[in-house]
Amino acid sequence: MSHSDVLKAVEGAVTSSGDARAMMDAVVEILKTRVPQYTWVGIYLLEGDELVLGPYRGKPSPHTRIPLGRGICGAAATEKATIIVDDVNADPRYLACSIETKSEIVVPIMRGNDVLGEIDIDSDREAAFTGADRELLERVAAMIATTID
Repeated sequence: MSHSDVLKAVEGAVTSSGDARAMMDAVVEILKTRVPQYTWVGIYLLEGDELVLGPYRGKPSPHTRIPLGRGICGAAATEKATIIVDDVNADPRYLACSIETKSEIVVPIMRGNDVLGEIDIDSDREAAFTGADRELLERVAAMIATTID
C-alpha cells in the first residue's frame, strides 16, 4: 500500500474517531497492518517528564515509561526532532525491546513548540526507514496533535 493510501486511511481515522484514545488506537492499527516493514508501532504520550506508552501493536514492550533524555524515544522528545536509526545495535541510546529489531524511527507529536508525545516504530529490517517514511509519519503526528487535549 502506498504512503498516500496510508495517509488517507489515517485522515479518516483522525476525523471519524470520537476520542483521542480511540483515534490513536486506530492510527497505530493502520500503520502496523498497512506498512509491511513496520514491525512494532506505538504512541507514547508525554506526562510530566516521562513518555508513557499508549496504544501499540507488536510484541509487548518492557519500556512502558521512558524518562525524557533516555533512549532514542527520550532523545527525540528532548530534541523535538525526528530520529531515524538505521542500525539500533550501533546506537548506544537504543533501549532494547526485541532482539529482532534492527532499525527505528521516532517522530515527535508537536503542537507549536510543545512535545505532546511521539510515534515510535521499529523494524526487523536494517535501514527500513526512508525520507518517505519520515514525511508520512510527520504528517500523521501533526494530525494526531490536533486531537490531543
